[in-house]
Amino acid sequence: MRAIWTGAIGFGLVNIPIKIFSAIQSSQLDFDMLDRKDLANIRYKRVNEKSGKEVEWDNIVKGYLLKDKYVVLEDADFEDAMPEKNKMISLQTFVKEKDIDSIYFDTPYYLEPQKGGEKAYTLLCKALEKTGSVGLSTFVMRTMENLAIVRPHKGMLVLNKLRFEEEIRETGDLKVPSSRLSKAEMDMATQLIKQNSSDFDISGYKNEYSKELLKIIKQKAQGKRATIRKINVDKENTKASELLAKLKASLA
Repeated sequence: MRAIWTGAIGFGLVNIPIKIFSAIQSSQLDFDMLDRKDLANIRYKRVNEKSGKEVEWDNIVKGYLLKDKYVVLEDADFEDAMPEKNKMISLQTFVKEKDIDSIYFDTPYYLEPQKGGEKAYTLLCKALEKTGSVGLSTFVMRTMENLAIVRPHKGMLVLNKLRFEEEIRETGDLKVPSSRLSKAEMDMATQLIKQNSSDFDISGYKNEYSKELLKIIKQKAQGKRATIRKINVDKENTKASELLAKLKASLA
């Protein structure tokens, strides 16, 4: 793996030099866009809207539209915005992970100590494990400020980006029902949940869609007709009057 960010974790007066690595990879199949006529790759160009000419990367800058006029920003401007956060993940406070609503969780990253930071890294990991806490911090990566937690995971430290509160949409426009439920309906629903409950095991879940799609691709490559796996699914919506009967049938 290649590090995508290097810096340090600030833990009180202790600085721990670390590297950040992406903890996830896509399980989706990678498709190319082709011309149906000759299967040539489709290439996208960066074109000047006014002249219609292609623009080299070195001549492309970032601009912010302010009062109908663009203000151009250079790399130094992004660094000047928060210079103290550019290379430091300062753990400002410690909270219980269970107190963070899952709606705020975003991308996970692995943290690896750099030379000289091994002991402090281990200390922070063990201390977080012992106290059941995670460290909350803001830091800058790729010219963007990020909210994140640092938490222990299988003997190592993991950084989880969090969404800021202003990134979560309000729910006022949604029509959320408040239906009256009978005791029998509630009892059966909870019984159905308990009957089908088990310990969480992520290994039991695979990206079946990509797997089946790859089978079709291989069949087509051999000139065979793709076979589609058909599953009978009851698509009929359950009416309120049928709810109790459906629950009974589910339990049976």
